[in-house]
Amino acid sequence: MKTQLLTIIMILCAGLVQAQQPDTITGTYKNTAEQMISSSGKLGIGGYGEVHYNQPLGKNQYQPGTLDVHRMVLFVGYNFSSKTQFVSEVEVEYAKEIWIEQAFLQQKLHKYVNLRAGLLLVPMGIINEYHEPGTFNGVERPVIDNKLALSTWRDIGLGFTGTVLPFSLKYQVYIMGGLSGYDTKAVFSADKGLREGRQKGSKAYVTSPAFSGKIEYFGLRNLNIGLSGYVGKSQSKLFVKLNKDSAELVRDADSSVVGISMVGVDFRYAVKGFEARGQFYYNYLSNTSQYNLFTRSGEKNNDLGRAMIGYYAEVGYNLFRLLPKTRLELIPFVRYEFYNMQQSVEEPVIRNQIYENTMITAGLTFKLNRYAVFKTDFQFYKAAGDPSWSKVMNMGVGVMF
Repeated sequence: MKTQLLTIIMILCAGLVQAQQPDTITGTYKNTAEQMISSSGKLGIGGYGEVHYNQPLGKNQYQPGTLDVHRMVLFVGYNFSSKTQFVSEVEVEYAKEIWIEQAFLQQKLHKYVNLRAGLLLVPMGIINEYHEPGTFNGVERPVIDNKLALSTWRDIGLGFTGTVLPFSLKYQVYIMGGLSGYDTKAVFSADKGLREGRQKGSKAYVTSPAFSGKIEYFGLRNLNIGLSGYVGKSQSKLFVKLNKDSAELVRDADSSVVGISMVGVDFRYAVKGFEARGQFYYNYLSNTSQYNLFTRSGEKNNDLGRAMIGYYAEVGYNLFRLLPKTRLELIPFVRYEFYNMQQSVEEPVIRNQIYENTMITAGLTFKLNRYAVFKTDFQFYKAAGDPSWSKVMNMGVGVMF
């Protein structure tokens, strides 16, 4: 019995150690799901967690801070063979909400082609796929990954992924269920954008599919460049048991649907302790005039914009790189972000400057190693036309394994 138990432990440890090695092709670390798929062991276990402290800093008023076990995540994967793998991710958010964040089966069809099916991460930008706490600076994720890229964004679907080594390309392409735009009322707005439309694989309904994809190029030394996209129509429950012969009902259902086209560009660069990254998102929505009129409440119209834009640029440097033989990292960094949830609008919406925001985040990332990290930063943000900056101090601890 002891021998069997020791054997099981050694297999698990071997899988985890193998998973933690850097990618010999790109020189970068894989996210946890990719680590499990590439592991030589059968059963893979991993996870990550974050505990946060957020303290608003007001000049003339007292505001209590927030202490939060932001998320605790457990990965469990199983390699049936070298060609067939399963990955699952269970997340507990805010110490009370339980979600399935990933659950997919992957089958290798060719050395450059893998079939995936199940609950998948939408491949938009960096953070939605690489959001373990040791993979980014700052206590909180970049705000545009909340407002425009909807991190963590997942949906049920199927498609293909692979790495084409001769061309230094990695690709993903999926057909998915899509975002919910109308339930019993409007789901989209200028304030939260499309974020509330995530169905998260929980009794999700679909009236028309969506398509997403990403291609990454890593042929330049120390540089990774990504281009991602998403296109589809939002889902509406007004199509449930809709009588096609009723022109009025069909017109109402059509008015509750928004066409969605999203494009993202990102880059990551790291050399000799210096690191830089950036992202750009542009979301174009169609049928917003009809949607805003149809979903108005009384005399108040909804305020969803026709186009949304957001970007950030970040630089940092590992000061401890100058010390010999240390695994510690101390990275001061600064990140500049801008987003406008009403980059353009259609009648009856009138553009509001409150949805055009600038944020500057500056802080320190202290890594005990690549998998255990302490973070602290200050964030300064303001809306266009507002002369004053709001300030927040953040502190956090994170682990990944």
